[in-house]
Amino acid sequence: MTVLKRSRLFEQIAEIIEQRIRNQQSAPGDELPSERDLMKEFGVGRTAVREALFHLQRMGLVELRPGARARVATPTPAAVMSSLAGSARYLLSAPEGIRHFQEARILFETGLVRDAARLATEQDIARLAAALKANGDAIGDMRSFERTDIDFHYVIATIPKNPIYPALHSAILEWLVDQRHVTLSFPGQNRIAYDAHRSIFEAIRTHDADAAARCMREHLDQVIGLYWQVRTGKT
Repeated sequence: MTVLKRSRLFEQIAEIIEQRIRNQQSAPGDELPSERDLMKEFGVGRTAVREALFHLQRMGLVELRPGARARVATPTPAAVMSSLAGSARYLLSAPEGIRHFQEARILFETGLVRDAARLATEQDIARLAAALKANGDAIGDMRSFERTDIDFHYVIATIPKNPIYPALHSAILEWLVDQRHVTLSFPGQNRIAYDAHRSIFEAIRTHDADAAARCMREHLDQVIGLYWQVRTGKT
């Protein structure tokens, strides 16, 4: 029997199971031992075992289904970002929290668009052109414009072919959802955002990384500036 410390048993159980998964003692798709077997192995009650499994599920390491044993899952970038949501909301609520995330987004997206400008294929440019057209067609329709705004930036995130980039991009935009709602509902902002997207697109289309980064920086600076103007009533 594995001997555990008395405090926070579920975390210790989860850590041991996680280590087994990392050591490939259990591969993706494999069933874990039953709850009863885990209870026996660790000398704990059902509650501690279930809390450990739920913890591993939130980490994206385990898949849970009613009436079946837990299975080892393959972690995805999206699952990793999702597991950070609670911490992100806490940081956003702290003094200067929103500004810190806004600064992080600028750093991330200006670097991202540089890679996109360097690496974009003709197929990538065609996808981005379609996203830009949809964004332009949605001007004046708040819900559609917001969706196509997200889609345009998402296509850029996919161009470098790094699966972490789209997941991180989606997470940051979700964490800054209030900013998007506030700014895109401001009169005239749809057209301003679309024109910025068009400039970014042209820089990517011509593979001008410096121009792409500059246009993205100007775009995000304008959005952030407008957000704080609205929030402080200084518009």
